[in-house]
Amino acid sequence: MQRRYRKDWSAKRGAVIGLGISNLALIRFLKNAGALVSGRDSKTQSEMGERLDAFQALGIELVLGPDYLQGLTDFEMVVVSPGVPKDLPELKEIAALGRLTSEIALVFRYSQGPIYGITGSSGKTTTTSLVGEILKESNLPVYVGGNIGVPLIGEIDQIGPEDRVVLELSSFQLDGLVHSPQGAVITNITQNHLDVHHTMDNYISAKKAIYRHQKPTDFLILNYDDPNVRAMAKEAPGRICFFSLTTKVNPGAYLQGDDLIFAQGTKEQIFAKRSQMALPGQHNVANFLAATLLSYGAGASLEAARRVSQTFRGVAHRLEFVGEAQGVKYYNDSIATTPERTMAALASFAEPIILIAGGSDKDLAFADLGKAIVDRVKHLILLGSTAGKIRQAVVSQGGVSLDEVEDLQEAVALAHRLGEPGDVVLLSPASASFDQYENFMARGTHFRDLVALLELE
Repeated sequence: MQRRYRKDWSAKRGAVIGLGISNLALIRFLKNAGALVSGRDSKTQSEMGERLDAFQALGIELVLGPDYLQGLTDFEMVVVSPGVPKDLPELKEIAALGRLTSEIALVFRYSQGPIYGITGSSGKTTTTSLVGEILKESNLPVYVGGNIGVPLIGEIDQIGPEDRVVLELSSFQLDGLVHSPQGAVITNITQNHLDVHHTMDNYISAKKAIYRHQKPTDFLILNYDDPNVRAMAKEAPGRICFFSLTTKVNPGAYLQGDDLIFAQGTKEQIFAKRSQMALPGQHNVANFLAATLLSYGAGASLEAARRVSQTFRGVAHRLEFVGEAQGVKYYNDSIATTPERTMAALASFAEPIILIAGGSDKDLAFADLGKAIVDRVKHLILLGSTAGKIRQAVVSQGGVSLDEVEDLQEAVALAHRLGEPGDVVLLSPASASFDQYENFMARGTHFRDLVALLELE
């Protein structure tokens, strides 16, 4: 493998656009392959902070600040980070020359093992993590990465033909990708990232890359309950199966009463029980059905899926139980950066809910969320730049008891004062975090820390 990528990159000039910590592995890969690397980022030296030392230690050229995209046509390949808009004129020019690529594209190019991918507007991380656990439970070697975990380009030499590679793939990673996984899942499609993709058509088109380049022998797993996703079966080139919470599907997997059923031709088998699942929330039943089908297609057993269903309790920042204080339970759902995610979280609890919501704006609509809040929430605490939009959506549906606060610390303190034994305090913002935090993980970690202080009182 080293011989192959050294031949591709030796003595060639490559630019890496976007210098997040995850790109350290990418730059090391390119340097080891013999490339002459230039690292580019819109942030200045002072804005880079502690990261600057790590990139300077690599001994590469660094171009920082407003002119970071200048001179890209001098490079034989430009590797762009997922969060960098690809519609920038300089990058569109490079794409037209056929020189634009990404870390994920390089993983597809150089992986010796088969690749299985998961995308969707929500549920990606949980589904991807479940697939990894089911494959491990089946004693199958697996690497999990993409939008989660460590960048797999740094482990590409260790990935052999017998290894399964499982990738969570965001719309940013899929946009422009000319590879598709051997097996793929689309969990659902709802409005998201319209601040970057601008239209739903653009967003959906990016998602479709997960199957656009599949072969007839490849397979695609679709959410039958989502009309937008179900319709993709008509144009997908590979084999199709479905998962559903409401309908018998074949081939596929579905929920009937308490039974999770696998169906393939004349074979129908109950492989798990809803009541025995460790994961909370009906939406996670759908994630588990999707994960089971993808894992099965990758060689795992249904029995392994059953065992995982009883032990897997979820991923950090996704309906994560973080503590209890004075009879009130606190849940961290900071991953909920869209209204649909928050609506799914609200549907996961029968208890009275004190909801903390709001954050930075992704140009999404909150009308449906407003109704869900009026139906399910005891008290609403709003913060961030979307607070006004969410308030308006709630008021238009009849309103609930609510407050607006300046920050998360004030929100948790207020929830603590208002909470009564048996209540749930739920951080599920329905908004991105960038107005006050670097990412949703930092927001969720702060919430977790604030709740820990309550428990010490």
